[in-house]
Amino acid sequence: MTVVDAHHHVWDLSVREQDWITGPELAPLRRDFTMQDLEPEARAAGVGGTILVQTVTVPEETPEFLALAGEHELIAGVVGWTDLTRPDVADELARLRELPGGRYLKGIRHQVQGESDPAWLLRPDVRRGLAAVADAGLVYDLVVLPHQLPACVRAAADLPGLTFVLDHLGKPPIASGAFEPWTSGLRALAALPNTAAKLSGLVTEADLASWTVEDLRPYADVALEAFGPGRLMYGSDWPVSTLGAAYGDILDATRRLTDPHDHPQIFEATATRVYGL
Repeated sequence: MTVVDAHHHVWDLSVREQDWITGPELAPLRRDFTMQDLEPEARAAGVGGTILVQTVTVPEETPEFLALAGEHELIAGVVGWTDLTRPDVADELARLRELPGGRYLKGIRHQVQGESDPAWLLRPDVRRGLAAVADAGLVYDLVVLPHQLPACVRAAADLPGLTFVLDHLGKPPIASGAFEPWTSGLRALAALPNTAAKLSGLVTEADLASWTVEDLRPYADVALEAFGPGRLMYGSDWPVSTLGAAYGDILDATRRLTDPHDHPQIFEATATRVYGL
């Protein structure tokens, strides 16, 4: 079975500062991470395609990622960024698709987790932008915190023609062992047919130094029950995941969290279908 890694990043600090990498805990990430670093590890793990996901909210990054996809066979798609509130967002999405590598644009993402307004997704200007993403036939990736899930539910209900993909299962509070309000929010989102989610980023929500697969299992089980394997996909969240585990270990942990019968969907088919790879 060929594996699709539906969520990873790259960055070059000489090109652009990653202003979110702050504090001693994230210090190991303060270096360049490139496709040349990732590709040998991914290939060794049986990965045949990846989704490269935005890291910072600047317009220059997405064209760079699209060009990079055109240069690297491993990259099957890009989830980029554009300002959803700009009045000409539809024209901007069309422009991105005309750039070198533009055919690799599969989705858009914004760092909603950094917005102070928990209802940011419901603002009229943002909703217009989300509608443009839907009209362009693209996916919208949600990177949110548990308290922002109710707004995700409202947005997905209001825009049934747009597929929303929840990154990192909405960042469940694994380290604390808590479940609410995350569980209720996740289940409400999964109840809508135009939603999917990524089994990604769980290790970095657990205790980085001592996490085990069993620490992750209760949260993965909630997601499996809510979404089912047909709407769940694997993502490494490399290189952020290197804070807690090697690339191959993340893949192995996800395999252990899921039923082998479901692996063809979780590790390949769901991402291929949702992102149109």
